[in-house]
Amino acid sequence: MATTLILGGARSGKTRLALQRAEAAPGRPVMIATAEALDPEMAERIARHRAERGPAWRTVEAPLALAEALEALATDEVAVVDCLTLWLSNLMHAERDPEAETVRLIAALPGRAVILVANEVGLGIVPQTPLGRRFRDAAGRMNQAVAAAAEQVLFVAAGLPLVLKGA
Repeated sequence: MATTLILGGARSGKTRLALQRAEAAPGRPVMIATAEALDPEMAERIARHRAERGPAWRTVEAPLALAEALEALATDEVAVVDCLTLWLSNLMHAERDPEAETVRLIAALPGRAVILVANEVGLGIVPQTPLGRRFRDAAGRMNQAVAAAAEQVLFVAAGLPLVLKGA
């Protein structure tokens, strides 16, 4: 397995598809989580998702150090990164350069089995705030760069995957 990018909207089924693909692949599944439990609702959501994955999954929390988390993977592990969009938000909040971090992420992908999950945020209305527009634009650039580096790219809507690139 090589690098796969799964794009879609909120609650489109992209994470479910990523988990199914990782569980079907040879190797130990690893969830590289970018979310942080900054409020009680998010803490409950994270705990629920961890319980749903079960004990077969190893979890690595990487809200910022995503390239490092990928570089630390064992050769027999299959990673799901969920999600690049939250990672981008974390980077922007920490005032880190999203483009430089995306270059580092892409450099860490070759030779690893990785399924990346990201939201496609460019299909909706234009955000009202400058920060919202900056985020939307940065997400679009990040998704394009990662899609160019990935061997396979899927778009998920209503739980149905559409192949955009690769077999």
